[in-house]
Amino acid sequence: MKIVAQELEQIHEDDSISLCSMFAGDESFGIDTGKIREVLGKRELERVPMAPVFVAGVVPYRGDVLTAVSFRALLGLSESERPGCVLVLEDDEGQERFGLLVDSVGGVVTVSKRMLESNPCTLDSRCKWLFDGAYKMQSGLMIQLDPQKLRPSRLAETGMFRHGAPGEAA
Repeated sequence: MKIVAQELEQIHEDDSISLCSMFAGDESFGIDTGKIREVLGKRELERVPMAPVFVAGVVPYRGDVLTAVSFRALLGLSESERPGCVLVLEDDEGQERFGLLVDSVGGVVTVSKRMLESNPCTLDSRCKWLFDGAYKMQSGLMIQLDPQKLRPSRLAETGMFRHGAPGEAA
């Protein structure tokens, strides 16, 4: 994929970051490619009774079962009618592996770390907590996510994502 925002010779290795682009609704998001273990593609998930709204279900993965987090639920979007793509993520210590269900996955985009702009003060507390900032791209904003914040155990600890979006019936 084409490097955006700066010419290749202007981005130094220690200044660049490769992001896997993904989509939820019409919005573009990115996660550091070094944090993604695997992209499983479109999957049907097995529902988990009485699970928090952000748990989309479970999916088999290499002889194990992964809990998949619904990114749409975290954003307060309605559930998609089509199966989404599951990305396999792992925490920094390698103790917790989980899936992230998104609408679709794009390609890899390399940008300068210096181009990351902080979150606007107008974001609600849930989005401020989820987003690490945004990159201005030719196609619009790409919001950077921290996979550590997307871990099911961490989401449960915050208490912010137990129910749907503010004002939405649980």
